[in-house]
Amino acid sequence: MDRAKSTLEQWRILQAVVDHGGYSQAAKQLNKSQSSLNHAVAKLQDQLGVQLLEVKGRKAYLTAQGEVLLRRSRHITNSVNELEQLANNLEKGWEPNLTIAREIIYPMPMLVNALKQFQPDSRGTRVTILDSVINGTQELIRDGEVDIAICGGVPPKGFIAEPLCHINFLLVCHPNHPLCSETVIEDDLILAQHLQIVIKDTGQSISTEAGWLKAEQRWTVSNFHEAIEILEQNIGFCWIPEYLVCNLIQEGRLKKLRLKGNTHKKALLHLVIPNRDLQGPACEHLEALILREHKKDID
Repeated sequence: MDRAKSTLEQWRILQAVVDHGGYSQAAKQLNKSQSSLNHAVAKLQDQLGVQLLEVKGRKAYLTAQGEVLLRRSRHITNSVNELEQLANNLEKGWEPNLTIAREIIYPMPMLVNALKQFQPDSRGTRVTILDSVINGTQELIRDGEVDIAICGGVPPKGFIAEPLCHINFLLVCHPNHPLCSETVIEDDLILAQHLQIVIKDTGQSISTEAGWLKAEQRWTVSNFHEAIEILEQNIGFCWIPEYLVCNLIQEGRLKKLRLKGNTHKKALLHLVIPNRDLQGPACEHLEALILREHKKDID
């Protein structure tokens, strides 16, 4: 393999000369002598056989060839900076991968907010988000297959959980659905006469679905977005997190049903670190950011 003619230091010096408007200014910023910068750029041009800068008066200007090469050089030096940051993070035990199990009732914007704050410090850490439902989340925790889990209901026995937030569910259907003729549904047996849309449990060992399951007619889907698509076609009813349907209800595209003695449901979500003893600094940092999002959400 042929050795490179130029060095990263030469390209960084060229970038500094351009960014700071000349050799003198760049020398002050880099704490180097102006003559050493002149020599580095001159040698770079000689090695490449291309003129990168031309001096007009007291100021150096990029040539057309210099503009192209400088632009490409920034990608290279930035990549090297990121590589060095990654090495530094790994040396400190910063994990190269993080996997998060997200119970699908958990608002994705909340997780994105935490990840957005995490991203600047996450050089080299790849994040995988697994959408899970009920027993599926529980299994991922018990099997230690994820670094962070956001689960609904009671966490598996033996795992410490931190409360995050409450999620309200509303019973909804299309405004033209026969159930909307009832001001208040007096008996849940009335519901049982109609098609229910339910969300499939992602667990392997137990095959159940989320929600009230007394309806004989049932369609099972993978997520609430699919359920909403079906509801908007005037098919069935479903318990759906309020934050997903509040706008649709206001727009008249869906309607909230009133069930006597049970107008809404509430679920408490928890954050669980399945392998607390093996938790690394990246996981600790992201956990703290997720918890910060919910400081005011717990009653």
